[in-house]
Amino acid sequence: MNIEYLNERINDYKNSIETVVDKKKLWKSEVKTLLRNTLNAIVDKYKIGWRVQELDWIGAKDAINIIFDSFPVELIEQTNELANYQFLQGGALVFSQSYNGNVAVTILFPLNDQTSLEDSSMELGIYNPKDISEKLIVEKVDEFLKEIIKWEVPNQKNKLGY
Repeated sequence: MNIEYLNERINDYKNSIETVVDKKKLWKSEVKTLLRNTLNAIVDKYKIGWRVQELDWIGAKDAINIIFDSFPVELIEQTNELANYQFLQGGALVFSQSYNGNVAVTILFPLNDQTSLEDSSMELGIYNPKDISEKLIVEKVDEFLKEIIKWEVPNQKNKLGY
């Protein structure tokens, strides 16, 4: 067999690496800033105990998330009336860039005694960085809030018994 047979595959491989590099450049030059600005605007407008975090794992993987880390101020007085009320921190909506340059959108639920490891997260999708827009970010925050509400107040119809 002639080694020229590999030319097409070699070119495909080079193109695939170029595609990943382009996605990572777009994340670094535009998408990260768009995520940071949009999520900060949401946090500033709706003060419900969340904040924006930016994570960088030694340049290998970046993430920006919105995370609940405190209780909404206007509800603290109500919870002070309940001696055993416990706010569980940690619900987060994470936008992270994967090894291939795509952006994974994931919900991390707060951990409690009843949460199994497989129920502790939910994937909302994987997107090409060029498809990340303010509209998509707001839609994902909306989905995140819906899922956190379901987590806080689960549908009782799903339980066995009465």
